[in-house]
Amino acid sequence: MKILSVVGARPQFVKLSPIAHACERAGIEHIIVHTGQHYDPLLSDVFFEDLKIPAPDEHLGVGSGTHGKQTGDMMGRLDDVIVAHDPDWVLVYGDTNSTLAAAVSAVKLHYPLAHLEAGLRSFNRAMPEEINRVLTDHAADLLLAPTQVAATHLAIEGLADRTVVVGDVMTDVLMNEVAALADDDSPITEKLGFEPGTYSLATIHRAENTDSPARLKTIIESLQSVDHPVVILAHPRLVAKAEQHGITLEGGSLHVLESLPYPKLLASARSARGIITDSGGLQKEAFLLRTPCTTVRPQTEWVETVELGWNVLVEPSGILAAATRPRPAETDEIPYGDGQAADRVVSVLRDRASSKSGD
Repeated sequence: MKILSVVGARPQFVKLSPIAHACERAGIEHIIVHTGQHYDPLLSDVFFEDLKIPAPDEHLGVGSGTHGKQTGDMMGRLDDVIVAHDPDWVLVYGDTNSTLAAAVSAVKLHYPLAHLEAGLRSFNRAMPEEINRVLTDHAADLLLAPTQVAATHLAIEGLADRTVVVGDVMTDVLMNEVAALADDDSPITEKLGFEPGTYSLATIHRAENTDSPARLKTIIESLQSVDHPVVILAHPRLVAKAEQHGITLEGGSLHVLESLPYPKLLASARSARGIITDSGGLQKEAFLLRTPCTTVRPQTEWVETVELGWNVLVEPSGILAAATRPRPAETDEIPYGDGQAADRVVSVLRDRASSKSGD
């Protein structure tokens, strides 16, 4: 069997890691296609190195652009790549433009499509990621859901017969990476001198928070006013938009640090007193690390983190109060699987490919 994985952004590289390793263990041919959606080395190359992912077999080099231009460029290049490799499955990850482009290319070329992290819903159609994930789910032949909540969303949309709950592959990665971390692996302590438990870690990059000068200004001023140090990671979009809007990031409680390799990010998140973010993946990573999270968004696809008290959703004006709230009650519940999701994914793909060939 041959699986062709299409990835293009930081969270997808993390999800790719356990799949690549599971394919290797199972002796399955695995082709990796990197669209180039994230092209900054700290958001791309370093993840392949740190997570020991094989180098991409194909790199499309698409780069940035508007949603339509970027997605269209990817589709045009993916058509030839998919046909050339002739896979049994095209596997797409999450909710990016890379995912949607590969989904459309695969189904129109009549190649079986599997969607990893299927069924997540924020129910906010203003988010481009929500459009990407809904369209991909309805195009896919196989929906690999990370949680029962995600599977329920798919069932409501009439997709139950295509759905398998496999668990969350990012939990696989986090469990493996955290087990290998040393106590002093956070560069925030080394570079900025902040002791564990004394700072919050922040990441802001989504269009809805950075495109509006007024909204971004409120977010940054709130972070600068928190009563303890806040370290914000310099995502390229945040830096570019702050410069465009004439907003200074450094000041008050706020300190800027370059983007971090994944193990260093986890170490820094684990040592933080709190996380402030608009990232989907970091919300869940914060929960698994038992670091309280403040999410600057009106909805989240990871509803379990909110229901269990470890995540709160706020508008920019609510950051200050949420970032200084008391620590939530401890919980032993882990709704995201047992760390074996990737092996289940590969097993399901192999079984479904065998049944299709048997037909």
